[in-house]
Amino acid sequence: MKPAGKGFSIMAAPPAESTTDHLNPELTLIFVYGSLKRGYALHYLLNSQKNPGAAITKPLYRLFDLGSYPGMIEWPEGLSIHGELYLVDADCLANLDEAEGVAEGYYVRREVLLEPPHENWTAQAWFWLDSVSKFRDCGSSWPSDSESLKPA
Repeated sequence: MKPAGKGFSIMAAPPAESTTDHLNPELTLIFVYGSLKRGYALHYLLNSQKNPGAAITKPLYRLFDLGSYPGMIEWPEGLSIHGELYLVDADCLANLDEAEGVAEGYYVRREVLLEPPHENWTAQAWFWLDSVSKFRDCGSSWPSDSESLKPA
């Protein structure tokens, strides 16, 4: 993602809803794990979209702290990443790809595998394309648990 504004806060996600909207072919289900989450810098891009709730990936990925946002990559000894699901329309998806720097080659959007109760849902997430060798591993969520306890 391209660097964005500062000012992060932690807010609880709304309760999960019982929905079949994830089956709507006009909407794309996305999994967000960083600055697109509720309370973070780029969440405003998702304000008008439906949030079916929180989700956890299968343990196939790792998060790295890239500065003011994280990057997720596939990893042989992966972790289950904690994030949020959103059902987005085509215009929103295009805006999200732009914000994540897909055209510039920072991220690529592709399928991410989820744990129950969402294991049969097809969701997409943005994957970091550059090296992570100089970045700190975040564990299963961003900011890491120790960072989220720091005073604002």
